[in-house]
Amino acid sequence: MNVLKKTGYLLGLPLILIAFWVIYTSVTTNFFIPEPATLVERFFSIWFAERFLSDVVPSVVRLLAGLVLSIVIGVSVGVVIGYVRWIRWLFEPLFEFIRAVPSTILIPVLLLLIGINDAMKITLIVFSCVWPILLNTVAGVTSIDEVQQNTARVIGLKGFERMRYLVLPAASPQIMAGIRQSLAVALILMVVSEMFASTDGIGHWTINFQNRVAIPEMWSGVLLLGIIGVALSAVFQMIQKRTLAWYEGLKENQND
Repeated sequence: MNVLKKTGYLLGLPLILIAFWVIYTSVTTNFFIPEPATLVERFFSIWFAERFLSDVVPSVVRLLAGLVLSIVIGVSVGVVIGYVRWIRWLFEPLFEFIRAVPSTILIPVLLLLIGINDAMKITLIVFSCVWPILLNTVAGVTSIDEVQQNTARVIGLKGFERMRYLVLPAASPQIMAGIRQSLAVALILMVVSEMFASTDGIGHWTINFQNRVAIPEMWSGVLLLGIIGVALSAVFQMIQKRTLAWYEGLKENQND
């Protein structure tokens, strides 16, 4: 019964919106809102029959490459900064300043420095996505419970073992929160970079369709981006549940 209820909550609103969409397009002819059947046909014919390998795959590869690099850099640097107090005092104001710079304003700079290529797009994604991960990692490392630290010291945890069994597990809830924030940012910047500085990709063709007033085609790109976002979120939630199973169990016990 719980499964049926969760499924109902999950699919209820999308089904209502689709029903409203079908009814609306059946009683009116709005040029800017295509019929569901037309949109679905364009979606599969464009993004799976014509442009899957040439545009969809490169976009997803850039997105994932940017996210992976952001996670590696953010967690590594964040652990060092959080663990070493004088480094944190030295660099924290600089990081806060850089984080405040809008990422899209860097597109002209990166175009001049790197050029119109995949490296520029991945660099833009990394520059924006690394900060939520890095700052959440620092916060997680610096907020480790003092009792846990004393216990690790008593049992002789040092170096790599201390990092593996104390620091990373204790900071992992906040690290995962930072990664979750970065997912949406990465998708947005993938699209923006392809709109302004690319000859391929989902963002490039979505804006191209809009400029050509190809409305169903444009909406098919929006639909694809939404599906990619939902898929990223679903995969992340699966990983989070496995990674933080101990943490979720601890919260449940505290609630009980």
